[in-house]
Amino acid sequence: MKEIEKNLNGKGLRIGIVQSRFNPVICEGLLGACRAELIKLGVNDADITLATVPGALEIPLVLQQMAGSEKFDALIALGAVIRGDTYHFEVVANESARCIGDVQLDNGLPIANAVLTTDTDEQAEERMMVKGAEAAQVVVEMVNLLKAVA
Repeated sequence: MKEIEKNLNGKGLRIGIVQSRFNPVICEGLLGACRAELIKLGVNDADITLATVPGALEIPLVLQQMAGSEKFDALIALGAVIRGDTYHFEVVANESARCIGDVQLDNGLPIANAVLTTDTDEQAEERMMVKGAEAAQVVVEMVNLLKAVA
């Protein structure tokens, strides 16, 4: 059996990031961890493009535009949806995740979904550094995997 090895070499990759500005402390933490990990994996800082949007529901539209531009090898969605007292949390969490997945499948481009969905600010703060770094690892691994299976 031939097994494709995990490859986290990001050298030469062009990565687009779409970050929500809602819950700014969490989103900036996600971005910092993600960017640091991309650079650690060999992605050149000049090959990382950041676009910011008002909230999580706006992320998929910009991802779609970026995916269609053919300027990127992979994309990353960063945001934080924190539960409130209304049903709005479920709508935003579910729809943003569904639409991010749709963009990925429709375009055949890896997209790491690091839009946190938590019950509290504290939970989001606990996860932001780990999930930001994991998003970087996911896109680099997926780009390399897709190249290996093509």
